[in-house]
Amino acid sequence: MIMRFSAFLLFLLFGLFCPAHALPLAPSLAAKHYALYDASSGQMLVAVAADEHVAPGSLTKLMTAYVAFGAIKRGELSPRQRLTPTTYALRLQNEEPRMFLETDKDVTVEVLLRGLIVQSANDAARVLAEGVANHEIAFADHMNAEAQRLGLHDTHFTNATGVADPMHYSSAHDLALIAAALVRDFPELYTLYALREFSYNGINQFNRNRLLWLDPHVDGMQTAYSDETGFSLAASALREPRRLIAVVIGADKETQRTTETQRLLNHGFRQYESLLLYKKLQPVRDMPVWKGTTDTLNIGFREDRYVTIPAGQREQLSAQLETMQPLLAPVNAGQQVGTLHLSLNGKPYLDLPLVALQKVPLANVFSRGVDAIRLLFQ
Repeated sequence: MIMRFSAFLLFLLFGLFCPAHALPLAPSLAAKHYALYDASSGQMLVAVAADEHVAPGSLTKLMTAYVAFGAIKRGELSPRQRLTPTTYALRLQNEEPRMFLETDKDVTVEVLLRGLIVQSANDAARVLAEGVANHEIAFADHMNAEAQRLGLHDTHFTNATGVADPMHYSSAHDLALIAAALVRDFPELYTLYALREFSYNGINQFNRNRLLWLDPHVDGMQTAYSDETGFSLAASALREPRRLIAVVIGADKETQRTTETQRLLNHGFRQYESLLLYKKLQPVRDMPVWKGTTDTLNIGFREDRYVTIPAGQREQLSAQLETMQPLLAPVNAGQQVGTLHLSLNGKPYLDLPLVALQKVPLANVFSRGVDAIRLLFQ
């Protein structure tokens, strides 16, 4: 069943009778693959060759950090916990970034995280992997499990560092989602990504993400380089209330990955705007429930629901509400019971799932019987 908002309500929210405009064209960047993701609304704004498999190099460490952060959150790892680097973890694989750990010198998880994030240190990544899963290979299984849970379809990991392997790959699209998950799920630990430099073992190293110096809105994320892929950068920028994640892969020069990522972020902030449609747990409407302890329930969103549209086109946005009918108890809070279909310029734009905002238990036998008879006449 499709229930339409009143024309008056739609007019107040969005306006309906204005000329159409086209979506902004994706910028042409000097890079092979790139994606721009609006973490506030969960929308991918730009995707150029973004689903193609690439060797992610050190961008892998976004997932390495995600798994390590998860272990800390679950209490399986402590920031003050001391780990002993093994000979395996400290083996040198070609010319790789390191924080220069030593086998006879314990180091805290907190220090290792700084080395991983600020210095992009491979030795820190391997020691953390062993701290979480006893071995880097087992840690890669954890990485792949998280990739599956996050719904990443073009990602598979075999190590914690990004060392080249035929079965180690990701995509600009998936890396943007990993970056967004880091910010969303671990906001306190994410602040480590804003650090510009870190010193360990008497060696001071600077963060290779030059946007931390050039753009006051950028507060992380990760750089990468490989002979196969070239220069890459994932960056996150916050201009309240919007957070954009840009992933640029395959630039020819180090300076290009910085300038092209900046261009992509600027494109997103200038060409798009975000609207708060509904606040967290704000009822969108109520709908009938059959065979439950109550006849109606409120439906809406579990979190603040933003939508990102081309700048200046909010008057072109319209909506249709589709609900699942008949809805039979029991209904769990958070269960999807409908969809809000958004159209822009008269064309389908975005579908947003609507959920039950409260639980509706099953009614007693007599009430269920009455509703069963009533449903026969619907």
